[in-house]
Amino acid sequence: MDSVDFDALEQEAQARMAPASFAFCQAGADDEITAAENATAWRCLRLRPRILRDVATIDTTAIILGRRTRTPIMVAPTGRHRLFHHDGEIATARGAAASGATFVLATNATATIEDVAAHRGDAAQWFQLYLSDRAIAEGLIDRAAAAGFAALVVTADMPVYGSSPRAARAPLKPSDEIRNVNLPGAPIARNAYDQTFSGSTTYPLSLKDLRWLVGRSPLPVIVKGVLRGDDAVRCVEAGARAVIVSNHGGRHLDTTVTTAAALPEIAAALGDTAEVYVDGGMRRGTDILKALALGARAVLVGRPTLWGLSVRGADGVRDVLEHLRQELVRTMALAGVASVAEATPDLVASCDRRAP
Repeated sequence: MDSVDFDALEQEAQARMAPASFAFCQAGADDEITAAENATAWRCLRLRPRILRDVATIDTTAIILGRRTRTPIMVAPTGRHRLFHHDGEIATARGAAASGATFVLATNATATIEDVAAHRGDAAQWFQLYLSDRAIAEGLIDRAAAAGFAALVVTADMPVYGSSPRAARAPLKPSDEIRNVNLPGAPIARNAYDQTFSGSTTYPLSLKDLRWLVGRSPLPVIVKGVLRGDDAVRCVEAGARAVIVSNHGGRHLDTTVTTAAALPEIAAALGDTAEVYVDGGMRRGTDILKALALGARAVLVGRPTLWGLSVRGADGVRDVLEHLRQELVRTMALAGVASVAEATPDLVASCDRRAP
């Protein structure tokens, strides 16, 4: 596999996607401050490499929910993949499986749970859930469990949709070709920024709902959208097996704390009681090693996988994930870290503001 230039890949994806599809992929809320700062925050952190360590062999395997995986890099849940490639989530699942990466399928997928499961290979798949109607949720949970999905990821940080001027400038027109096929009646998928949703409560998840979900789901429950240590503790006390440190890619609430800034507090608050994962703005192997060192068991990558999907389908997704893994291997060797288990907080220092 050739090295992937993410800047060039993003530009090629923009050229291939319809303007509304690219706007939907890239959109952040309001002034897109958080969307931009997510990436900047990882780059601002500095590595403190070790020397005189045996790094002849680099081991990137990770134990995630008790399962050994080839890579600590996962595919974040993003919806409506047929906006980006005609094979949609089927191609994403194939690309993730080829890299041995866990793929988190979104509720708003344009391929069925069962069809995606058929392309799992040896890689794990998780199912992301928006919880509103419990009867609908129960049907999705049971289908995911029956199809062999390994975990349930409930998104907790979006009681209402945000607003995106970028998406408003290139509105996504509802189409018969783009449907939420796993929901009853396979409704036409509407843009999350559609004005018809303005001011309406969409997914008002409460702690009571989380407890119900933990009791109802045969799969371990992971809570996505955690940015505070106290919230992380409450989630685990309610039965969650893990949390995902996430600000939804800056897509709905702008000017939130970055995930790089939130991760250490959450990892410290949970200690060994639950696993912690993180998403948001990771574009380099250096970013991933910093996240692992600060307490993440694994990281999730969103927009770059969609760029790869748009340009080369399943092969593009695989290339993005493999490129990041190879960058992680090189970064670990240069930092004196032979295995993921050796990535500890002492590897990371805060930003030197004098650095360019």
